[in-house]
Amino acid sequence: IQHSFVDVRGLRIHIAEIGTGPAVVFVHGFPEIWYSWRYQMMAASAAGFRAIAPDLRGYGLSEQPPDPEKTAFKDFADDLLVLLDEFNLRRISLVGKDFGARIVYHFALLHPERLSAVATVGSPFRPPEAAATFSSNSMCDDLPKGLYIFRWQASRRAEKDFARFDVTTVIKNIYILFSGRDLPAAASEDQEIMDLVDPSTPLPSWFTQRDLAHYSSHYLKSGFQTALQVPYRALSEGYDGVDEMKIKVPGLLIMGEKDYSMKFPGIEDYVRTGGVEKYFVSGLEVHLLPDGTHFSQEQFPDRVNHLLLAFLSKH
Repeated sequence: IQHSFVDVRGLRIHIAEIGTGPAVVFVHGFPEIWYSWRYQMMAASAAGFRAIAPDLRGYGLSEQPPDPEKTAFKDFADDLLVLLDEFNLRRISLVGKDFGARIVYHFALLHPERLSAVATVGSPFRPPEAAATFSSNSMCDDLPKGLYIFRWQASRRAEKDFARFDVTTVIKNIYILFSGRDLPAAASEDQEIMDLVDPSTPLPSWFTQRDLAHYSSHYLKSGFQTALQVPYRALSEGYDGVDEMKIKVPGLLIMGEKDYSMKFPGIEDYVRTGGVEKYFVSGLEVHLLPDGTHFSQEQFPDRVNHLLLAFLSKH
């Protein structure tokens, strides 16, 4: 895997890439970096694709924006457009994970002519009218106020929580919390989110100490300022600049059945009963991995690679 830096809208953005052929751009989530796509990049390259994965602005080895607290979801979609132009890529396939899925969908709504296909892992497309049924106020009413989302939205609270530990411990704790099959426990009034993880809890079996060290070294450089702003403190944003909530390119959704995010009110029904499919004009393939967690692309890389490459090779 080759590494380079590209100037994107005034920031030095770190790019990892491998292979030649039709381009596939991978967009990471939180607490992730380009490295979370390592297995998919190698497989895509072996299958005749050019795999490209940036560290998003403010993440990993990419430069911090001057005002991280003003970063919006659309900034990442706009960065992608400039990145494609810098690489002279007229059309690509776009793959997103977790909040990276939202960036991918935002890009697809704004620039369908630049895409051959769109695939996401661990997060379905949720336009405002669908999100209203299990997001924003109605979903918040059903969730405990000590849940990580609310705690991390509060100004400076997560920063103070994380600062009590070294970066390696913070990343380890988040991976443990997000690898469960249920929503992470809510913190009580006298607890912070980091307190919810017993220090003796081992890492998931598929996540090695070497992996942890790789993530930690990147977050040691970047910190968590931008990462807390987007996604958590920007969750109330709509799809800025979009008129019609229709995805006009073929879509693929891979969800783990044991992904804790399926336990958010309404999400599992939305995914299983076809609620998400009506927004995809050119069709949506949905695949559920029986034992898959929130990190299924790292947990079951062979399964995810098989589904992803079968899809990409058709489009």
